[in-house]
Amino acid sequence: MKQNKCFFAVDLGATSGRTIIGTLADEKIVLEELTRFNNELIETGDHIYWDIYALYNEIIKGLRIVAQRNLPIESIGIDTWGCDFVFVGNDGELMRNPLAYRDSHTEGAMDDYFKSAIGKKEVYDITGIQFMNFNSLFQLYTMKKAGNTALQCAETVLFIPDALSYMLTGKKVCEYTVASTSQMQNPRTGELDKQLLKSVGLSFRNFGKPIRPSSVVGVLNEQVQRITGLGAIPVVAVAGHDTASAVAAVPSTSAHFAYLSSGTWSLMGIETSQPIINERSYELNFTNEGGIEGTTRLLKNICGMWLYERVRKEWDETKSRPHAELMKEATACEPFRSLIMPDDTRFANPESMTNAIQDYCKAHGEPVPESYAQLFRCIFDSLALRYKQVFGWLQELAPYPIDTLHIIGGGSQNALLNQFTANAIGVDVYAGPQEATAIGNIMLQAKAAGIVKDIRQMRASIAKSFAPQHFVPQDRQQWDDAYQRYLEIVK
Repeated sequence: MKQNKCFFAVDLGATSGRTIIGTLADEKIVLEELTRFNNELIETGDHIYWDIYALYNEIIKGLRIVAQRNLPIESIGIDTWGCDFVFVGNDGELMRNPLAYRDSHTEGAMDDYFKSAIGKKEVYDITGIQFMNFNSLFQLYTMKKAGNTALQCAETVLFIPDALSYMLTGKKVCEYTVASTSQMQNPRTGELDKQLLKSVGLSFRNFGKPIRPSSVVGVLNEQVQRITGLGAIPVVAVAGHDTASAVAAVPSTSAHFAYLSSGTWSLMGIETSQPIINERSYELNFTNEGGIEGTTRLLKNICGMWLYERVRKEWDETKSRPHAELMKEATACEPFRSLIMPDDTRFANPESMTNAIQDYCKAHGEPVPESYAQLFRCIFDSLALRYKQVFGWLQELAPYPIDTLHIIGGGSQNALLNQFTANAIGVDVYAGPQEATAIGNIMLQAKAAGIVKDIRQMRASIAKSFAPQHFVPQDRQQWDDAYQRYLEIVK
């Protein structure tokens, strides 16, 4: 590995974003956060939008700091959430801010689409993507039915990371991993599906040039060079979908691992060489999203730290109390006193998460958790058991035996839940790195620069840089017994 190479990563989440410098030296990675900012939703005209121009401006601010500090960056990479997109007119200008996946206009859209356009099973057979009402396919279908003017007049549809790259370079691309979240891409061919595109009034010509992670999009255009003070820096298409970049950063030396990208939401899955699309994956609503180097990410969405975050926010007395103290008190509580199904629809966005959990327990004959410690213990016991359930399905679907679970993302810092997860699933758990998405973004840029050659070398460098915490299964019989009770509650 060449020495002292710097890369500029833009990591955008649904609530906040960051610009980060990653420096590679001596086969290790060092991160420095340059800026952090909010990603604010705009509510107007009965719709919810992202402010794409504000996000662009935040990227510019980060690049200006790079110029002011004379940081020798090799390239720029952008990762964001999936599904959402921007329309570009035939004059090259963006047409409106993009609608946010949180917008309610797609409620009921899936059923309508399956009745009026293409059947549910056929859509899954083509795409292998889990059904969520905000997938791009259903967003576009709803817009078409509503006579959305921007859609009618659009020359090009660009997914969010590709739209921001376009604003920096003037080049239109369609990056593979973020396109896979649209439910319009066939994972077998790696291309958008003609039939699905036609169902929403679009064709291949309405999308940018198809590219894979670690491809160069272009260089900063003259305007961006002028306003930032930088030169013709390359913009690299990393894994544009943030989860794909995060999975690229799993520090595993084995190919037979599962991952849990843990944050507000949890995504548990495996890497496969081919998509797994069959009756069982359809029944379990597993998704086949694009990964790096031609891999597929077979995964399932799980409600994660959302439950804990909401309850903690609601309990005034916990506002100033550290997480470690809360975890200590939760640990001291009676185990498995109350169990819930974390993915029950009543937990999606209730007015009060505390009340929602208590109501669920009442409805299922479970002891009602009253104290914050009991609530937190209920949440973490139940999450670990849900992870066991999904892990079992992965073992069923996987073409190889799974020997470890790697937990990455912010939730990897929750030692209590990590230990519970190891206890529940019965395999060794390795937690970290916390900054997996940014690290994956940076390493994919490094691959484009020829500094690392493949995923194996990337992951070896990450493992040297960020030593994971190791959790060994404990109290197996106790957890197996609790799981049987959990299955009775959630069936």
